[in-house]
Amino acid sequence: MTSVEETTEDPSGPEPGGYAAARLRLLDEEPRSGPSRRSALSALTDQWLNGLFTTAAQEAGVRGAALVAVGGYGRGELSPRSDLDLLLLHDGKARPQALGALADRLWYPVWDTGVALDHSVRTPGEARKVAAEDLKAHLGLLDARLVAGDAGLLAGLRTSVLADWRNQAAKRLPELHALCRERAERAGELRFLLEPDLKEARGGIRDATALRAVAASWLADAPREGLDGARRRLMDARDALHLVTGRATDRLSLQEQPQVAARLGLLDADALLREVYEAARVVAYAGDVTWREVGRVLRARAARPRLRGLLGTRGAAAAAERAPLAEGVVESEGEAVLALAARPDRDPVLPLRLGAAAAQAGLPVSLHAVRRLAAQARPLPVPWPAEAREQLLTLLGAGEPMVAVWEALEAEGLISRLLPDWERVRCRPQHNPVHTWTVDRHLIETAVRASALTRRVGRPDLLLMAALLHDIGKGWPGDHSVVGETIACDMAARVGFDAEDTAVLGTLVRHHLLLVDTATRRDLDDPATVTAVARAVGSTGTLEILHALTEADALATGPAAWSTWRGSLVADLVRRVAAVLSGAPPADPEPDLPTAEQERLALEALRTGEPVLTLHARQEEDDAVGVELAVAVPDQPGVLPAVSGVLALHRLTVRAADLRFLELPEHLGEVLVLRWRVAAEYGALPQAARLRTDLVRALEGSLDVPAKLAAREAAYPRRRGVVPPPPRVTVVPDVSPLATVLEVRAPDAMGLLHRIGRALESAGVRVRSAHVSTLGANAVDTVYVVDPDGKPLPPAAASAVASRIQSALT
Repeated sequence: MTSVEETTEDPSGPEPGGYAAARLRLLDEEPRSGPSRRSALSALTDQWLNGLFTTAAQEAGVRGAALVAVGGYGRGELSPRSDLDLLLLHDGKARPQALGALADRLWYPVWDTGVALDHSVRTPGEARKVAAEDLKAHLGLLDARLVAGDAGLLAGLRTSVLADWRNQAAKRLPELHALCRERAERAGELRFLLEPDLKEARGGIRDATALRAVAASWLADAPREGLDGARRRLMDARDALHLVTGRATDRLSLQEQPQVAARLGLLDADALLREVYEAARVVAYAGDVTWREVGRVLRARAARPRLRGLLGTRGAAAAAERAPLAEGVVESEGEAVLALAARPDRDPVLPLRLGAAAAQAGLPVSLHAVRRLAAQARPLPVPWPAEAREQLLTLLGAGEPMVAVWEALEAEGLISRLLPDWERVRCRPQHNPVHTWTVDRHLIETAVRASALTRRVGRPDLLLMAALLHDIGKGWPGDHSVVGETIACDMAARVGFDAEDTAVLGTLVRHHLLLVDTATRRDLDDPATVTAVARAVGSTGTLEILHALTEADALATGPAAWSTWRGSLVADLVRRVAAVLSGAPPADPEPDLPTAEQERLALEALRTGEPVLTLHARQEEDDAVGVELAVAVPDQPGVLPAVSGVLALHRLTVRAADLRFLELPEHLGEVLVLRWRVAAEYGALPQAARLRTDLVRALEGSLDVPAKLAAREAAYPRRRGVVPPPPRVTVVPDVSPLATVLEVRAPDAMGLLHRIGRALESAGVRVRSAHVSTLGANAVDTVYVVDPDGKPLPPAAASAVASRIQSALT
């Protein structure tokens, strides 16, 4: 006699408890994972549903029916939290009441297990009609598989559905391609997302499934090498994500990545992302090749009857002629291919020549050509011959068409063979929301941006090469600029640049962040700032290239990294440095004599004893509405925290601040003049009168700015996410002989500069100037401070002030 416990553990029984327990045991089996577990879970589910169907069909008195798995379940690929996609297929002879009873006896036990269910009840004719009207339904039926019941019923449906798919390929495949493009627009490119959707994003599981459907049409087929493995890695990551979260989620969020990596036996989250990105790259590239082939076949089908009618056989043959592009490279049917006489085994420059010719012509590279080169091409000698270097630079200078060509060469390993250090940055994630791309794609995008700036520099070859190499050090431990200089010099020598050009490329890579960091975080009126940059750059020619590289790098990073404002600051710095490099002495600081407007404000502030301000709005083409704000206040404690706090209350983001004390000999006392550049966070700009009123209240103490800011911050919803690293405050040595420089790196938050100002006020130091830089969720604020006598702080006092700011922010 069977015990109750044994009955509840039997997955083939009609009760959901047995299946649920067996399912849980299977998912907890550590040795079983990947395809093995997905197949076992599908088989276990088949066994249970087969028992349900057999019992229910007998009780309902229904014959001529079949239970069919479709979609992922039909492929036998059940992930831990996958839906069950089921079709109850019937021949139309059963009574509706009996059919409804059978369906209820199937669906309700599934719901009782908590497994999500997508179900339908149809005859073969109805299923075929729905497939004709609904592309997704048609795709699901391509993977239909019998779970239980009448096999002949499903066999007839499969035959007709597959025949329809092939007969309607000219209509269905463009629809499927449009569906894939729409999904990519919505979900993004998987291999460039910090929190990718493993299923929906471009290069994800759905795209891999779509390629199976294309193959089933017999119209075209995807490149098979590596595709199955890539799809399996994405599925394995999705399985691990389901087990870690306990939910049917496909988004690989940052907080779950370390656990998912551990479950897959990977070192860390970076290793996980690189594996996922590499798999997505394979799928996306296979999709590009496949959809290009689909388009070519469909165009040929459409043109063939017309050509035969208009031109006859000779005309059709002429349409397929191959047009020369370069030595050994021709265009054929919209692709760059190898000429019939090409000899990759004797022509080591041919891969680069093919890539350069294709990119310059705006053509994709033939998959067959790239694979032939990967198999037969001889390695280039080191250093490269001049032609190879020129072809690489031609490829880099082609602009946007270069991206697809580079990816085609990279997909078959040709790039890593030509530039071995490239392997270290390939598919490497960047854990910074400012960055749109992985490291390798960012380098390519920088070259694309740099190609548009080549007319601005005397050595466009060095600009393009520096664009390709500027972040190459991110594949190694340590400061990527310092490490990158050594690697870039090695690669430049390998490519064939002479010693002088190699040294320039090393300087460009070492200092590729110098201009933007200095312009946005340092006092440009301090002669030491300009002198230090001139000393690092070394020559006007290098400065010219570095200026263009800075802009290309920022534009390729993301929308938060460049603006008209940043560009103007960098251009101002370049102008000053160029003057020094040309032999002029460093420009003196701005004279302390006030401008006419500052003098007017200062006199008004002294006359009234209250703050006076002016506000000028200005719309910039790539910024929000910018605001130039000038404030004059009779010297008194608490001015910086008061002004910055009021600006924060009015939702004005501070981008730059300059503070100076003006002495007017005709009057007693000093006036503090503050020049601000701010931007409206959103909405309309505040009125100057309201700003002045709140500033007066803040200075006299009737407006509690810290309390108001705290209340506003508390009103914002707390969002779950990765906890940012703590703020860091450092004393930057050897920057200015006139002041002590403190650099604050912290998460960008409401009232950040206000809290810094309060800490400085409590430390009893005076602020000479402040420079604010915000990139995404991070802020880098630099303040120049002096003691009450206007001198730089002693080292111990500077460290104490830095610690005070750190405590205030923590």
